[in-house]
Amino acid sequence: MLAEKIVTGQLTPGIYPVRAFSDNYIWLLTNGQLAAVVDPGQSAPVLDTLKRHNLNLVSILLTHHHQDHVGGVSDLVTQTGARVFGPATEVLPLCDRPLQEGDSIDDPSLGLSLGVLDVPGHTAGHIAYSGIFNGAPVLFCGDTLFAAGCGRLFEGTPAQMDNSLGKLATLPPETSVYCAHEYTLSNMRWARAVEPGNQALERWQEQAQQARNHDQPTLPSSIAQELACNPFMRVRQPTVAHAAAQWAQCTLATPTEVFAALREWKNNFR
Repeated sequence: MLAEKIVTGQLTPGIYPVRAFSDNYIWLLTNGQLAAVVDPGQSAPVLDTLKRHNLNLVSILLTHHHQDHVGGVSDLVTQTGARVFGPATEVLPLCDRPLQEGDSIDDPSLGLSLGVLDVPGHTAGHIAYSGIFNGAPVLFCGDTLFAAGCGRLFEGTPAQMDNSLGKLATLPPETSVYCAHEYTLSNMRWARAVEPGNQALERWQEQAQQARNHDQPTLPSSIAQELACNPFMRVRQPTVAHAAAQWAQCTLATPTEVFAALREWKNNFR
């Protein structure tokens, strides 16, 4: 589990959460001198972190166009000159290199090698970055995949989001999943309603609650955890499909219909 509170002093190479708004995480990747950030919705907390740790911001990675993910970009570029990477089909404040599936970002100085995946659903042009940082497999998925949840379908369809999550499901199980919001506990309460007998989910929920009790992030999760616990990644499991059909009070003939019912269930869950 990552320690959220970053103290003044040189950082060891790694990935650190920078808190923004009420529940956003801006992920900061660093080798101790150079840094990249993912989805900076605010510039002030990033600039403060850079200053306190004497870091040089070289890259900004964007997953989609929503303001809480891009609102700090222009100021960060003005202050640091960082290069901006982002989805090719979305309107962004700035973008030096538009990206789509099959493209890659390689920065040996940062120990960063990421491929790009098109993952529409939350927005029409949403992308994710998966690959290697500092020798370990990582995924930066914005608002497509959350711990025990997924993003709302503002611009896409259930079929698109199910397909997008299917791409992420094929990543190595040990891949660390860095999503952009601290939604974990609320997602897990819903996931437990879907699969009350899921013991892996119950154990993970206990761990997440302990982390939040100490004001620590519940993230990153892993692809293995999501496959074992996240209903949106488990639409083809009989227990999940049955629960969704019971909630919808109708027959759900395809995984896409199961996904659509789950998304509507989650939208209305309190």
